[in-house]
Amino acid sequence: MDKAIKVLVVDDEADFRQVMTVWLKSKGYLVITAPDGEHAIEAVKKEKPDIVFMDLRMPVMDGSDTIKKIRQFDKDTPIIIISAYLDDPKIKEVKTSYISGIFNKRDDFDKGLNLLECVLRTHKRFKDRTCK
Repeated sequence: MDKAIKVLVVDDEADFRQVMTVWLKSKGYLVITAPDGEHAIEAVKKEKPDIVFMDLRMPVMDGSDTIKKIRQFDKDTPIIIISAYLDDPKIKEVKTSYISGIFNKRDDFDKGLNLLECVLRTHKRFKDRTCK
């Protein structure tokens, strides 16, 4: 990677955030974390991540409400939902909020890496086409 890609991981489970952080850093990514939606909104505004992994079920502000608020000021940054509950009705709700993918927390992290890389490639191609 030329410039380290900045990934924001938003999850109320500290252990999951830590594991994702160590794993993504081992792959060369710069990682920022947030324990809830309010901190995620601050991080998106301040840190301007290249991509966001967002849990849905969190205290303070859940992922669905957080995505809606982020989309009010940032319609461009790709957001991947992370959840262990793929039948959660909130997933259907956020699909209309311009999410880029869904990663099952129970899946192997390599699937998450594949999704992240695919979303970033697609996003870059789209930006390259629209910026010319």
